[in-house]
Amino acid sequence: MDKKLTGKKVAILAADGFEQIEMTKPREALDEAGAETKIVSIKSGKIQGVNHDEKGDKFDVDLTLGEARADDFDALLIPGGLMNPDAMRQEESAIEFVRGFFDAGKPVAVICHGPQVLINADLVRGRTMTSWPALQVDMRNAGAYWVDEEVVVDNGLVSSRNPDDIPAFNEKMIEEFAEGRHPGMQQPEDDGAPVALET
Repeated sequence: MDKKLTGKKVAILAADGFEQIEMTKPREALDEAGAETKIVSIKSGKIQGVNHDEKGDKFDVDLTLGEARADDFDALLIPGGLMNPDAMRQEESAIEFVRGFFDAGKPVAVICHGPQVLINADLVRGRTMTSWPALQVDMRNAGAYWVDEEVVVDNGLVSSRNPDDIPAFNEKMIEEFAEGRHPGMQQPEDDGAPVALET
């Protein structure tokens, strides 16, 4: 694979209960493209992956949210899994960490249930995105334009629905991460107007 990401550092935001393949396959693609990847989590030690509802492998945490700074990374990956985003969306340090990437216009890739973290950070409003289908109402209520496609790119934000989408997700993720900063990543000011929801 072309080393498009040589010299770039990518944070992987994950906690216990992340969907293992949604972290390992994108991480392999990032590593092959030359990126340096670091797992960032709530606590130090190891985090537990899952394969659907079965326990998977454990992975070393490289940095805690108390140690990690968005300024030190070029891009962010948020895998899914039922428990992982649920834990992160309740963690203020995780919300602030994610916001740091958007504020700086740095590319972000989310898959499956990963966008839940962005909802709590108020970062989906006005964006065209996809996710695990059960999240579409939450996404639309938070102001996103939800679409049912294998991968969606909106100004540096890459989103996909499920593990079947990983090949397309990885391709677009590497493309957007290689492009670097996207000034349009910053959240638009809320003008108070309601967002039209698709029916």
